[in-house]
Amino acid sequence: MIKKIDHIGIAVQSIDDVLPFYTNVLGLELLGMEEVASQGVKVAFLQIGESKIELLEPLSSESPVASFISKRGEGIHHVALGVTSIEERIHEIKENGIRMIDETPRLGAGGAHIAFMHPRSANGVLYELCEKRGI
Repeated sequence: MIKKIDHIGIAVQSIDDVLPFYTNVLGLELLGMEEVASQGVKVAFLQIGESKIELLEPLSSESPVASFISKRGEGIHHVALGVTSIEERIHEIKENGIRMIDETPRLGAGGAHIAFMHPRSANGVLYELCEKRGI
């Protein structure tokens, strides 16, 4: 069902301001940056072993990440679980009484198909299911 922790999403005010910490201090490799307009974020992926860190910068004050930062400050936003057959995983999770934010997968950063579980159903943690097709 779940293959690995694909990435950990970290909400930040400015990727440019925090990136030197990850690249220069921690020595992580920057894999790339992109904007995901549908989610209102700019993202940067950094390699850390077999997983990644995803820095999330809000593109506007209406972005869900901007709301997260205003309520909780910068920090860990979500844990993304690498899965296969995301539609089946969503169905199984719902059968176990877990509420989903996304009832069907949507397109995320890097072309991944993603779906979020509601944190109220997951002990306060925002989990993302992440399937990378053809990668």
